[in-house]
Amino acid sequence: MHTPPATLLRLLWLASPALPVGGFSYSEGLESAVDTGRVTNETQAGDWLLTQLELAMARSELPVVTQAHAAWSAFDAPRAAALNAWVRSTRESAELRAQTEQMGRSLLDWLRNGEQAGDARISSLAALSPAPTWPLAFALAGTLAGADARDTALAFGFGWSENMVQAAMKAVPLGQAAAQRVLARLAAALPAGVEAALARPDDARQAFSPMLAILSAQHETQYSRLFRS
Repeated sequence: MHTPPATLLRLLWLASPALPVGGFSYSEGLESAVDTGRVTNETQAGDWLLTQLELAMARSELPVVTQAHAAWSAFDAPRAAALNAWVRSTRESAELRAQTEQMGRSLLDWLRNGEQAGDARISSLAALSPAPTWPLAFALAGTLAGADARDTALAFGFGWSENMVQAAMKAVPLGQAAAQRVLARLAAALPAGVEAALARPDDARQAFSPMLAILSAQHETQYSRLFRS
């Protein structure tokens, strides 16, 4: 199915690191992985992020994005609230919870200032307590753009990939050519991750990545930090 140009451009906008939601300021534990010597070069950075994509993103955030897209399309506010609660309850450190809530709030503000500000679903997003999370806000943005669940999840995943590669450039550090090779690895794996997310039922969603959680928690007291997570 052909994606209309206006919808495609909207998805590119949503996936851009320039979107004013602060995604560039988080490393999701990568900075701690560098600090502890687990990630020191291009290969290790690519392996780390690819594993995070396959074991965390594809089993947690991406399924939520696709399921939230269905909820927003049907304007099923209780279902959206249940998914939002699941995201909050499965963030395994204070930093990761703060990240998803801050980015969710920021995207809500962006939607409120857009041409579809009067859509009742934006008010429903704002009513999510104590805050809308990033996957729920992004799913609504994709729905409002007219994108289907697959394209919305691809945009979500690529936006995450680009932000994480930029974090690796600063933290490892990596040069631009090395960073592009890492991004190419993530982009090649992303379609399969999205397809798996589309087929994943509620009881198969999971957020279990112990080392990522430990490093994220350690980052909260790390002596010197570039990133907020």
